[in-house]
Amino acid sequence: MTRRLDTFLDRVLQRRFLRRWEHWANLADTISLEQLRQIRGRARQMRRQLDRVIHSAEHRLALPVIGPNAIRRPMGSDWAWRHDLWKGAIPVPGAASVPSRAQICEGATIYHDCRRSELTVRQIRNTREADLAPFGLRMDVFRFDGTFLSLVLELPPESVQGLKLKHLIRVDAIVEMEKPLEIFARLNIKYGPNVEQIVHELPLAAEEVMVEFDLAYTKMNEKRVDRLWVDLIFEGPEMNQVILRDVTFSRRPRAEI
Repeated sequence: MTRRLDTFLDRVLQRRFLRRWEHWANLADTISLEQLRQIRGRARQMRRQLDRVIHSAEHRLALPVIGPNAIRRPMGSDWAWRHDLWKGAIPVPGAASVPSRAQICEGATIYHDCRRSELTVRQIRNTREADLAPFGLRMDVFRFDGTFLSLVLELPPESVQGLKLKHLIRVDAIVEMEKPLEIFARLNIKYGPNVEQIVHELPLAAEEVMVEFDLAYTKMNEKRVDRLWVDLIFEGPEMNQVILRDVTFSRRPRAEI
């Protein structure tokens, strides 16, 4: 069990510690160079540890809190999910001159056909009170000489368990951009050797948008579905910054008539 930090002894030691370093700070302009060199070494040692504590605290205490974050589940949903890209810190938070087929993190990959990539991606910390996801994804596109740019998101195995033609797959997104562009969401359904695709354009009239895919319009074999993934396709992204504050997925059966 973690010991309480706010004990009487801790408060006394903290006050002595602060007084001692206040004393050395006042003398820094007048003490000998040899003394100053020793004090500087001690100060640097402590600063490294203090910076670690401050960095971790600011990261963990920022809102929204990292953890099992809430998802807005449409009424009747039997499955809802947020990708790790928006849920927790990824191992490599950013990259420049991103090549095609670059994996941002497990289950999230960038595709494009540029001869020379001038694309940067970075995971950023969401801090707005309205945000439910702790992290967002920022893409900065400069010169773009390709014909397509997409972010491919793999859905987990749970998404296909019990999947029926009567289901609706929903994508909710919070999108910010410097200037208007078209974004399309393409649902890919793999069953056996076949892949069924449904494409919808995100209605970007508002910041929070959603699209639904009705599986009744597909020819998928319910017994053979083994994989789902979604492509977010960005049309004409040149000289633009796009921030995906949150992307969530959910599934619900269509109302019986």
